[in-house]
Amino acid sequence: MAKVAFIGMGVMGYPMAGHLKVKGGHDVTVYNRTIAKAEAWAKQFDGKFAPTPATAAEGADFVFTCVGNDDDLRSVTIGKDGVLSGMKAGATLIDNTTASAEVARELHAAAKEKGVDFIDAPVSGGQAGAENGVLTVMCGGDETVFEKAKPVIDAYARMVGLMGAVGAGQLTKMINQICIAGVVQGLAEGIHFGKQAGLDIEKVVEVISKGAAGSWQMENRHKTMNVGKYDFGFAVDWMRKDLDIVLSEARRNKAKLPLTALVDQFYGDVQAMGGNRWDTSSLLARLDKK
Repeated sequence: MAKVAFIGMGVMGYPMAGHLKVKGGHDVTVYNRTIAKAEAWAKQFDGKFAPTPATAAEGADFVFTCVGNDDDLRSVTIGKDGVLSGMKAGATLIDNTTASAEVARELHAAAKEKGVDFIDAPVSGGQAGAENGVLTVMCGGDETVFEKAKPVIDAYARMVGLMGAVGAGQLTKMINQICIAGVVQGLAEGIHFGKQAGLDIEKVVEVISKGAAGSWQMENRHKTMNVGKYDFGFAVDWMRKDLDIVLSEARRNKAKLPLTALVDQFYGDVQAMGGNRWDTSSLLARLDKK
């Protein structure tokens, strides 16, 4: 059992911290900007909550962060009352936020000055993956630090991999989002085409999902897409935040991402339709719009 702090009780962090407490058997203290969420977590999981990130991190062996963006991450780590001001030397900071590789390297440098280890560890699998404890975790950091942290991360994960040095986890998550964007757009166009052609989409998917066209998105989203239900899974606002990170990194490393840039614009169209909180499969709503 380790002493653990978890910062960020959103739709991902709340269940992830729960798995660390229940499945991992760790002593967990949580922090959230809206204190009521932290209180609710502590009551549900018989854990503890703290008034600041720094106090949550005091004495912890491992500190997890899962917040909104780069600025939120800086606030809870190197900002006033951030976790690094409370962490002990030799502890490990594990960031599950989907953020930039740049901020990962920045936090690694700040942690090193405090004698703290750091791993960037963004996740994939969405809210359902977090609730079921089957997330995919893409890590960047030193191998010795990763080997120490992996048994703890395993509490909420199905797959945990070390992708390279600090920042490599975030870069891998960017690739994950690039691939998802293209697959969802292709699925949306396929379903739209099938509807226009008068085909039975369920019958179509039953056949093509068993061949080369099959994908996780097809298996898990085609039914809700077909009936115009988009309240399941990862929100469009979050995807646009992630794609902004991807496209910013591409400008730095000179990668050519024409499809990703186009799909990002399509998600902008969905937002203009009022679909900010619809899930990412709502690309179909844009095509079906009369």
